[in-house]
Amino acid sequence: DVVANIAALVDRARAKGIPVVWVRHQNARLRAESPGWQIVPELAPLDGEPIVDKRFGDAFADTDLGEVLERLNADRIVLCGALTETFNGALYRGFPVTLITDAHTTVDRRPSGLDYSPANAIAVLNYQAESTTLPGLASQAVSTAEAFTG
Repeated sequence: DVVANIAALVDRARAKGIPVVWVRHQNARLRAESPGWQIVPELAPLDGEPIVDKRFGDAFADTDLGEVLERLNADRIVLCGALTETFNGALYRGFPVTLITDAHTTVDRRPSGLDYSPANAIAVLNYQAESTTLPGLASQAVSTAEAFTG
């Protein structure tokens, strides 16, 4: 279960003193303050944990995410959640990214005419995380059980 895996990751990060940054998406169909826009109760942010509201797939686009990460002295991103298009945005902004393979999901785009299931999209992003390198940095893909174990 993706939510349970994210909850485990958040608990582990907090226990190790690793900052947790939350991202919420809104658009014409997903309005701010609507029930679907809220972070699910199982993943309640703690007071003081930053929440970045985004309107585009990449959480860096037209948000303060870059400044939030700078204030936290972040030098890498561990990525999980829904609609994780931020993977490429983070890499191209110089952040090594660890994608949690069993803690991300996406929407079903087949009703819009794309013959591509959520499982296909997740598998492709997992593959990209396992194999993407850029000059001076690389991404990786690990499971929830493997994350934050060092």
